[in-house]
Amino acid sequence: MVADDPGVVNRRSAPRVLAMRALVTGGAGFIGSNLVDALLARGDAVHVVDDLSSGRRENLAGALDSGAVLHEADIRDSEALNAAFAAARPEVAFHLAAQVDVRKSLVDPGFDAHVNVAGTANVLEAARRSGATRLVNTSTGGAIYGDTDVVPTAESVPPAPVAAYGQSKQCAELYCAWAERFHGLRTVTLRYGNVYGPRQDPAGEAGVIAIFAGRLLRGERPVIYGDGTATRDYTFVGDIVAANLAAAEHPGARGPYNVGTGVEATVLDVVHALATANGTDPAVWPPEFRPARPGELDRSCLDVTRAERELGFRAATTLEDGTRRTLEALAS
Repeated sequence: MVADDPGVVNRRSAPRVLAMRALVTGGAGFIGSNLVDALLARGDAVHVVDDLSSGRRENLAGALDSGAVLHEADIRDSEALNAAFAAARPEVAFHLAAQVDVRKSLVDPGFDAHVNVAGTANVLEAARRSGATRLVNTSTGGAIYGDTDVVPTAESVPPAPVAAYGQSKQCAELYCAWAERFHGLRTVTLRYGNVYGPRQDPAGEAGVIAIFAGRLLRGERPVIYGDGTATRDYTFVGDIVAANLAAAEHPGARGPYNVGTGVEATVLDVVHALATANGTDPAVWPPEFRPARPGELDRSCLDVTRAERELGFRAATTLEDGTRRTLEALAS
């Protein structure tokens, strides 16, 4: 589990003195549950809001035994959401609940916007009403910038999303900025690279490393859409957790911060790293190639200078180490 690994949390974050009350939306999901574990390990009081549509109760088994409180609620349900926040009275809210499937966003952009835009507006209002003073919002560095020639991409590059998912995340960021201007709720947004690691669903629609890892362990070939040269900034979930903690602990942090490795890796690099981590000769695990899918970018990599400079944070996990830890978690 991420919270039990002393190498997961980047210790360059600001020093903490007192435990805090925290609420995590989407806290039963892949990233959210890892964050919940880390908060509990620090001694924080943690409440979770999740409708369990994609999050899993088993991800919270240890957390609930350790005192975390689960509120089964949809962020689109403002009444239920307000009740959860009122019960939790969080000082800091971490907003991770979202519709994250790029392809689903293209097929049903209205649903994507309902969850990611209206849902975020509801979370901001519930946080304000409950007396929260800080909200750490989750966004995307992989989809928000679109097809840009500036790689690695800094936060100063204007967003130009190709997929509706990136567009809805940009809208959510604008609502966070509005809530700060109008209500004084201090907000900060983290734009993640392509996140992977323990608890990501190998049978899901997103997360190429988890999907490939599952296929490797089942003796199946990886399926690549395109020629395998598309690049991403693959970021281990433990580093994402560390970035959330750093953002919460720096009250002066405002606006968007890229959270990634700053390293551009191809899909073929991922195949090689997984095979090597498994002790498999990459030559005997050849990919199966299929046509590229619409809405996917050719290149994506994040300039992480701002997070390092202002939050004292930089991702510490290499692709080789992260794929090994992901495989170990899936095999256990």
